[in-house]
Amino acid sequence: MDLNRIFLKDACPTTIGGQAIMEGIMMRGPKRTSIAVRLPNGKIHMKTQPSQNMGVWAKVPLVRGVIAFVTSLVFGTKVLMYSADVLEKYLPEEYQQDKFDEWIEKKVGKDRAWNILLWLSVIIALIFSIGVFMLLPTAVVGIFKKLTDSVIILNLIEGLVRIGIFIGYIAIIPKLEDINKVFQYHGAEHKTIHCFENGLELTPENAQTFYTLHPRCGTSFLMFVMIIAIIVHVFMGWPNVWMRVGLRLLALPLIAGISYELLKWAGRSNNKVVEILSLPGIYLQKLTTRNPNNEQLEVAIAAMKAVIPCETEEEEAAKPYFEGICDLNGEPVEGECEYYEP
Repeated sequence: MDLNRIFLKDACPTTIGGQAIMEGIMMRGPKRTSIAVRLPNGKIHMKTQPSQNMGVWAKVPLVRGVIAFVTSLVFGTKVLMYSADVLEKYLPEEYQQDKFDEWIEKKVGKDRAWNILLWLSVIIALIFSIGVFMLLPTAVVGIFKKLTDSVIILNLIEGLVRIGIFIGYIAIIPKLEDINKVFQYHGAEHKTIHCFENGLELTPENAQTFYTLHPRCGTSFLMFVMIIAIIVHVFMGWPNVWMRVGLRLLALPLIAGISYELLKWAGRSNNKVVEILSLPGIYLQKLTTRNPNNEQLEVAIAAMKAVIPCETEEEEAAKPYFEGICDLNGEPVEGECEYYEP
């Protein structure tokens, strides 16, 4: 792995970032966000909307990281569900609604049912993540208290167990075909951003010349969280298991805030210190990305082009929001999409 092809010296970092979804990509720019999904008929379905704004909190170090983490979790789940809904519309045989979804819709209506399912998904994801990756390791490693009283050693073992569980989980889930495709789109997102940051024309051929690894990735953020957690937890000692669980939950916002600041620094810097700090996350991305094909890169490029800011505010304001079929430049296809005011 040539790090010079990841930490590109002449690249101009962008604030545009993305997320892989079902058969597609979400790209979020400074002004607007696009959600692009490849349909079974080969066409690209896209929705554009204004990007979320954190307001004054975006300028407050540490605090902005916590807000970004929570909003990203909620919005990321929302766009993932949206992509599944788009595919359900075009693949009714494969994406049959389950009985629980039908029951919710009958009780509260389709719109409220969607919001309930969204928040249920977020809550379940949080419970699973905190339970498996935060609380389980600290409970399990408690048995080592009989072997050593060293707070540093106990917290180090806990951190290594947590990282091991996470890596094992990430290594197993690509065995599912749908998840493997999501990881391919993740790779397409990174290649496209690299291509844009290096000033090349956005084409599948140009994007294919880059790695699927990028220093400003959410996977790296998770690795930062787990490593920083080890350091922060050392200062909390090693009390009884319930106290440890409570302290670790209380420390989560601080850990998320520090990790976010490190990720932002890694995204706009290319010195050796940043490279060393970013390496664990970069290697982890080898598990969460796959090489995309050109068709998947076309989706990522269309999503990227749709959110690149216009040269003037007037042009940006005149650019319509739409939902429906788009071309390879992320532009709406007349007669196959609807325009709307957000």
